Amino acid sequence: MNLYKRLLLYIKPYWHVLLAAIVCTVLAAGGNLYLPWIFRDMIDDVLNAKDAFRLNMISISIVVIFLLRGIFFYGQSYLMNWVGQHVIIDIRTEVFRKLQRLSMSFYDKNKTGTIMSYVTNDVNALQGAMVDNTIDLVTESFILIGSICAMVYLDWKLTVFTILTFPAVLFFMNFFGKKIRSSGGLIQASTADITSVLQEAVSSARVVKSFVREQYEIDRFEKENEENLRANLKNAKYMATLTPTIEFVAALGVTLIIWYGGNNVIKGETTAGSLVAFLAYAVNISNPIKRITRTIGNIQKALAAAQRVFGILDLKEEVKDLPGAKALPSVTGTVSFEHVTFSYNKGDQIIHDLSFDVKPGQVVGLVGPSGAGKSTIASLLPRFYNCDEGVIRIDGTDIKQVTLDSLRAQVGIVPQETILFNGTVYDNILYGRLDATKEEIEAAAKAANAHDFIMELPQGYETMLGDRGVNISGGQRQRIAIARAILKNPRILILDEATSALDTESERLVQEALNRLMVGRTALVIAHRLSTIKNADRILVMEKGSLAEDGTHEELMKKNGLYAHLYQIQYYNNKEES
Repeated sequence: MNLYKRLLLYIKPYWHVLLAAIVCTVLAAGGNLYLPWIFRDMIDDVLNAKDAFRLNMISISIVVIFLLRGIFFYGQSYLMNWVGQHVIIDIRTEVFRKLQRLSMSFYDKNKTGTIMSYVTNDVNALQGAMVDNTIDLVTESFILIGSICAMVYLDWKLTVFTILTFPAVLFFMNFFGKKIRSSGGLIQASTADITSVLQEAVSSARVVKSFVREQYEIDRFEKENEENLRANLKNAKYMATLTPTIEFVAALGVTLIIWYGGNNVIKGETTAGSLVAFLAYAVNISNPIKRITRTIGNIQKALAAAQRVFGILDLKEEVKDLPGAKALPSVTGTVSFEHVTFSYNKGDQIIHDLSFDVKPGQVVGLVGPSGAGKSTIASLLPRFYNCDEGVIRIDGTDIKQVTLDSLRAQVGIVPQETILFNGTVYDNILYGRLDATKEEIEAAAKAANAHDFIMELPQGYETMLGDRGVNISGGQRQRIAIARAILKNPRILILDEATSALDTESERLVQEALNRLMVGRTALVIAHRLSTIKNADRILVMEKGSLAEDGTHEELMKKNGLYAHLYQIQYYNNKEES
């Protein structure tokens, strides 16, 4: 009930439309309650008394009632769908907003397909609970209550006989409802796994084909599909058991009515018309109970999805603006790490008591073996993660004391894996600053050595790039990403091995663009090829999460330490390759 109440909170902005829908639902359901009364009047007043005028009035009333019932049914269906669709859109938007606010640690721990499933499959599963099932619940509940009231009026003793079956009905509804909800959770989880496998296989199609792993992916998909099938069949088993169980209990009640009521008619204690009307209302009770149990089963299944959705909405945002956080003013670019310690997983430190300072406008290289913590430093500076201990400052200000937006607005990142969106070249560069003019975009592209190749594309800047920019080369993607960073015009720049995956010619063009980009900015350059940072103002050598060496290229070579060892290995490897 807590989950359902929480869902109903989303209806609050649309309560006036919902109220109109409920009025239409009640009036439409009223047509069902009118029919048994007609049966009583037909038998007791029309057929026995042979009253033609009363027959005509009853016939006209049936036509009028069902005409009005149709109008109200349309109102109920359209208005409930209107409310339901608006609520679903609100929930889906709120889930997406939450996903945008969650820190990188959430994305590290969850598969992309599973995350997508929260916004698509799980939210869609709520739609039935909010629209069709709610309509059925309101309609059938009104018919049930109205029928019981009419039965009490007709014969209270027979009504007591009927109500004796209710505890058994409620017991089975509760018993199977819990099982249906549990199996519904398994269905949503297995559906998320299917989405995850699908997303991985589609996004990695090139890798799958290059390793001839099509059948492996098919087997993986079929395994998750089978899990989903088992979960659905388990749910279907409970649903299929619930309905006939309730029907059997209801049949016992009807049998008692026929036996006891029939004896009363024989004794002359009640009329045949009243008994027929009472039986019709009893059937009216039977059908709503059956439909309500099925509806509650569907709602329980949907609430399993609601539990997953609200689980996301209730997640703690590990990296967020602190109370009283202020906007970071325009900075000169001084960066300080003071005794910083960090671990992705508790007890497994990646960065140990790290301290260093970078002056405004300096180009600082970050080098070291794989796993030394270079990329982690690049993630801590824009607060993708919070450090466990220590302080990171920009221009003397603790980055935890400023708003995330103002911090990240002044930090530009060019990663090794360039992410482009499925849109035009123009839109991908514009992403750096949404209010930029066409002239500014072209100037940024020229500075990034991208303008010439863009003009050779079929539609120039309006050329559509495929998913993640797959229809252009790696060097071209990287230069568009650099143009995007130039347009952003950040004071602090992070280059995370931006040229490591490029061929010699592409690397030359990209490096030229990067050199232009770094002019006048504080730059942290994570370098795989040490030759690219020989001219850096300063080089920080990382080893096992700590600062092993610090100095210029010449100074570090003279020390003949870790940096000199790494440089010599690359130098001789490159010499052998040439």
